[in-house]
Amino acid sequence: MTPNAAASTETAMPNLERVSLEKPLAGRKILIIVENLPLPFDRRVWHEARTLTAAGAQVSVICPTGKGYEKRYEEIEGVHIYRHPLPVDAKGTAGYLLEYGAALFHETRLAWKILRRQGFDTVQGCNPPDLIFLVVWPFKLMGRRYIFDHHDINPELYEAKFGKRGFFWRLMRIFEWCNFKSANAVISTNESYRRIAIERGGKKPGDVFVVRSGPDLNRLKIMPANRKRLNGRRHMVGYVGVMGDQEGIDLLLEAAREIVFDMKRDVQFVLVGGGPALDSLKVQAAKMGLDNHVTFTGRAPDDDLFEVLSTADICVNPDRVNPMNDKSTMNKILEYMAFSKPIVQFEVTEGRFSAQEASLYARPNDTHDMARKIVSLLDDPEQSAKMGRIGRARVENELGWDYQVDTLIAAYQRVQA
Repeated sequence: MTPNAAASTETAMPNLERVSLEKPLAGRKILIIVENLPLPFDRRVWHEARTLTAAGAQVSVICPTGKGYEKRYEEIEGVHIYRHPLPVDAKGTAGYLLEYGAALFHETRLAWKILRRQGFDTVQGCNPPDLIFLVVWPFKLMGRRYIFDHHDINPELYEAKFGKRGFFWRLMRIFEWCNFKSANAVISTNESYRRIAIERGGKKPGDVFVVRSGPDLNRLKIMPANRKRLNGRRHMVGYVGVMGDQEGIDLLLEAAREIVFDMKRDVQFVLVGGGPALDSLKVQAAKMGLDNHVTFTGRAPDDDLFEVLSTADICVNPDRVNPMNDKSTMNKILEYMAFSKPIVQFEVTEGRFSAQEASLYARPNDTHDMARKIVSLLDDPEQSAKMGRIGRARVENELGWDYQVDTLIAAYQRVQA
């Protein structure tokens, strides 16, 4: 029996509720640094911050501003959030240097400000990029502890984005190694990442903790289906996530073209999310004649996202099969499962671990096979409903955020100052 299961059996209450009563981190002061998304929009980091606060710690967060999150400081649910501006959607070497340089400047500036105001004994750095150790080093010399929250494997991400290795790939490996070596403990999002921390990062197994990005079922709202989302069509396929090059949305559009024009199916595709490739994907959809069959909502508030997931017949994950996506757990998969949606995705290791029988698996990067599997689920509502129930049960019984609480607390107890 796992520690989480044992705790649940003994107390008969959710783990988060239990730690909020026990306060195992009372007196701790924690600083979390995340560069790529604002809080509370970053769901994983927001779950972590709320959990640490419930456990009795004082939590401060440094993050960028974003649409709807422009305030430079605010306190939400007891979490002190300090935001800073960033250049928009970096592209190319110069763009990334500008973004990362600006982020490091603001993170360093705000970290010293928070040290004076609230203080902290532990810093949690969330990549990308693997440069936060540069901010943390001066504080480690002062006796502070560092936990590396490993969100992305950046060498593989670089290779997926640019299709090559070379100088910058080797630089990514060096930064990654420095980040691991600087950390007193590592939080990994899955077992694949844990192996990387141990084998590539040289961490001791006892210093690496798997905290999955499980959805918080208390904060997700299943909403009435909104038939207007279907644009007058019979079926709806949903996607939620980043609109970037490595997410494979172009492959989904090719599958959609085959479904709509070759297979003559009456389907609306609703894609929720923003990102650097959004405008080019809209152009691609229009060139394919799909502009009336594909809805791009852009980045949407939670109620819109929940409505799309509640309305969709099935949901898709078109992430390209490459070393990055094969080893990564995608939040959208777990959110689809939380909304009891059957899934179609390409065959990837961690995607299969998460969804298991809640998903069908198309051949790697094969848009024809993806189209066939989407249509097979649309034609079999009983099988789709069964798969949806399987996915929901896995979130309720194993993968939801409440099952990550004890491991997160254990990581912080490991680096007790």
